[in-house]
Amino acid sequence: PDVIIEAQFDDNDAEHGQDHLQDTLTDDVKKLTLDTGEKEKAVGIGGVHRTKPDDGPKVNDPRLLPDKFLQRTAKVVYILEKKHSRAATGFIKLLADKNSELFKRCAMFSPVDHRVPRAYVCLADCPPDFVTRPEDYSNMLFICRIVDWKEDSNFATGQLAKSLGQAGEIEPETEGILTEYGVDFSEFSPEALACLPQSLPWVISPGELAKRRDLR
Repeated sequence: PDVIIEAQFDDNDAEHGQDHLQDTLTDDVKKLTLDTGEKEKAVGIGGVHRTKPDDGPKVNDPRLLPDKFLQRTAKVVYILEKKHSRAATGFIKLLADKNSELFKRCAMFSPVDHRVPRAYVCLADCPPDFVTRPEDYSNMLFICRIVDWKEDSNFATGQLAKSLGQAGEIEPETEGILTEYGVDFSEFSPEALACLPQSLPWVISPGELAKRRDLR
């Protein structure tokens, strides 16, 4: 099998030139065992063959190694279903580079959940006085939905959905969690409420109890 050697050298190696690097590679190749079929050496003691202890597999061909010594790798080829809601709670702030063209058009959204990427959001979606008074919104929670993430960009592209309120308060934090996990917490429609018993308190009638199996 082919053997690939990765050599590290510093400035001193570079001063000695290519010949010094070639000698180093040659010495490393000589130290390798290329015979993949070599068995463990047996030492005879009193007619009994004993196997020399081995620290681990010394096989250059990965195909001959047991599975426990291999790190499996894979590649994502297709997304079957998007489980995440693409919504996150976080804070908005101005971009660091004030001289860039992007500074005039976008702000940075930093999610509270660090598993979600930071995203550029349009300044038009931000509060009107955000550019002039960004410190007023430093502790304000926002909901942002990720709409795109280009392969050549470190940041996603998002759209601000709404302002939740001050961070640390119960209602904004709760609404943010429910929105992130896609839980519908809107009010029930009148049609749904009409299906419920209207006279309270409600109890199961004896006739209904007789038809049911009691699992209480």
